[in-house]
Parts: sequence; C-alpha cells; structure tokens
Amino acid sequence: MKVLVLGGYGAVGIHLTELLAKDPRVFADAAGRDRARADVVVDLTDVDAYSALVPGYDVVVNASGFEDVRLAQGAVRGGASFVEISATTSYCDALESVDGPVLVGVGLAPGLTSVLAAQAHSEGNGPVDIVIGLGGGELHGPAATAWTYSKLGTHFRDPDGRSVRNYTGAKMFPIPGVVPGYRTGPAVRADFSDQHALTRDLGVAVRTYLRLDTSSATMGLAAMTWAPFLQKVVPGRMWGSDRWIALARSASGSQVWATGRGQSRATAAVTAHAVRVIGENPITRPTWLHTVTTADAVRGVLPTERS
Repeated sequence: MKVLVLGGYGAVGIHLTELLAKDPRVFADAAGRDRARADVVVDLTDVDAYSALVPGYDVVVNASGFEDVRLAQGAVRGGASFVEISATTSYCDALESVDGPVLVGVGLAPGLTSVLAAQAHSEGNGPVDIVIGLGGGELHGPAATAWTYSKLGTHFRDPDGRSVRNYTGAKMFPIPGVVPGYRTGPAVRADFSDQHALTRDLGVAVRTYLRLDTSSATMGLAAMTWAPFLQKVVPGRMWGSDRWIALARSASGSQVWATGRGQSRATAAVTAHAVRVIGENPITRPTWLHTVTTADAVRGVLPTERS
C-alpha cells in the first residue's frame, strides 16, 4: 500500500510517516513544500500540481492542517482514498459531499473521542458527553493552535437547536482516579465536528467539552471567548504538561476513557490505524471513523506512557 502524507514532516505527519514506515506492507512518502524535508515536493495551494501526484498512491492522508475540499476530490479522482484529521465542522461537512472514499474525523479529537462515545452509548442510555483534555504545555502544531484560537467568540449549533458560544457552559466532570495528571475540574463546550456526526448516527444528543490540564488555563480560555484580543498576550508555550485525556460518558453512567502523553503522537497512532483499517476493508463513500473501528482497537494502538 502506497501512502502520501500531506504535511508529512509536521507535528503529526512526522510521527505518522515513522509509524507507517514500520509496517513492511506500507510505503509512505512525506509531502510538503520544504525540499530538504519532503520526499515529494508540492504546494497544496496548487491543486493541479497536487492532483498530478496522486495516481499511483492508494491512500492520501491530510496531516497538513490545510483545509480544501479539492484535496479530497483530487485524491478520489486519482484513485486513492482520502483520510482527514481536521476537526473543523464546516470542512467535515464539505467532505461528506465528496463522491468517493473519504475517511473523516481521524485522530485524537475527532477520532478517539468518536469511538469512545460510540462505546459509551452502546453500553448505556441517553445523551453522551465527551470530554477532551489537552495538555497546555505541549508545543502543538500551528494548525492545532490556530484551530483553538479561531473558535474564540464564535458559535455552533447544539443538538437541541440552541446557538452555543465556544468555550462557555462550563461543566464539572469527575476524572477517574486511575488517570494521572488530571483532577476533576471544569470543561467548556467546543465545536469539535464529531459531536454533530455522532448525534446523527447514534440518535442521541452528543456534546463535546474541552479542558486544559489546569482549571486556571481552562477558565482563561473561557475568558478569552468574550475578549478574543487577549490571545495576543498569551505566550506561545503555556504552563502545563503534555498529557491528554479523552472521556465519554452516557447519561446512564456508562463511562469509557483513554489517556496518554503527546497529543501529536496519539493523533498519528490513530491515523496509522485508520490507514490500515481502510486498506484491509476499503470504503467507497465519505465515512466517519466510529463506523469502521472500535474503541478497543483504537486504544490498542495508542503509544505507551513515557517518563
């Protein structure tokens, strides 16, 4: 299986290409504009040049953070499946209209969060809450940082039809005692794309909440949603750890979770798993990760703890 990784030397892409290279059945090329680091040089704003590269690849993974539905369209026209790790709702909606094999919502959130929510729903009843906790101290890629700040002051639609402002509606979630590094604390609503797909697919309201690894950092994010200009004074590297947690809980109390260190490494691990899944069981149309794999399978590929 030949895989083209867009953004193959970025925060997620570098880990992904390393993981794919460990599988003797997979040949992976890292694509990007930097000739010194890319196996395949391409500027993704030049859609024609990109599309010309696709024939000969079985899978194209977009780990670049560049959102353009034409990347997916060019991949499927060239005979490849397209795998997207982005969390932006409007972009994921556009990907669902592509006529071909597109795997949507792959990574940590959406991705791991989606399969955990599906399991919590299967084991319980009623609406499902998702909590994604991200370490404030991890130096995330520019796309992840830009996504977080782009939500400041913006709104999205709740399952009940209300308009919800990102980073409001703080709610306390008990964290299992066996999870190191995270204490029970507030989490705030955030527009991760999988909550909308899950609400549709599971037939119950699914809501996603975001927290950082300290309550003060989380509430600082909540404050900035009312005054987005404050992001200009936030340091590029915040205090905190590189630990993350993903947890899903049904209204009846069923709860499943996963935790680890290094968001980018975990996202890459889930993505590598997704590539193998669709390599063994090809898809033919836009598909969300939670419909093709399970929580146990995804948790089994997550990187082990590091000191």
